[in-house]
Amino acid sequence: MLEKQLIGGVMIDWAKIAQYSYLRTIPALSGVDEIRFTHNVTFFVGENGSGKSTLLEAMAIASGFNPEGGSRNYNFSTYDSHSELCGAIRLRRGVRSARWGYFLRAESFYNVATKEDEYSRGPGGRPQHFHEKSHGESFLALAQNSFRPGGLYFLDEPEAALSPQRQLTLLVEIDRCACGGAQFFIVTHSPILLGLPGAEILSFDGGPVHPIEYEETDSYQVTEMFINNREQILRRLLEN
Repeated sequence: MLEKQLIGGVMIDWAKIAQYSYLRTIPALSGVDEIRFTHNVTFFVGENGSGKSTLLEAMAIASGFNPEGGSRNYNFSTYDSHSELCGAIRLRRGVRSARWGYFLRAESFYNVATKEDEYSRGPGGRPQHFHEKSHGESFLALAQNSFRPGGLYFLDEPEAALSPQRQLTLLVEIDRCACGGAQFFIVTHSPILLGLPGAEILSFDGGPVHPIEYEETDSYQVTEMFINNREQILRRLLEN
């Protein structure tokens, strides 16, 4: 069956992963042969170390993106840290192909912004001067300049640099492009971004990767609990 999405799934060939690789100890991924994607926006959620960014990075590299981020035209490395998973997966591609895309990750944004400025100063380029803006302003500007309908995007914790108001701005940008046929894979802890209507949320907690509802995410539940019981929670946490 032909896939409607740019990427309809990812298959993991465990025979290509070393016997004692740490990847085999990740409960969300261990023993999982295939994960299917049916929405234009897919969120990866879970506790730190649950494998979300590991899978996202592998998918981005398999899609032709630089491990540290950027577009497919980027080719630089400041630290080689990606896992062997990228060589053990195969993407189930749809009938459409993305002409444009971007891999945006919070942890290496400084390096990407530096290269973005460097590349934009070439013939025909338009320097954006990202380092002259605040972290949040430059992060959002890069996202807005890079997102287009029909593109393929991998975002790793994009909320890290953004205020709640700017997260709402990013949510609108994601929705606009997704409605135009773009596909997003996003690792996030943000209850704001996770609230995007029509998105699928995949949890990396509690065993193999599985879909959950927005209200079932820890991001939603902990935020709701804190807002509704702030004084009681802080009293219990701080009295010890």
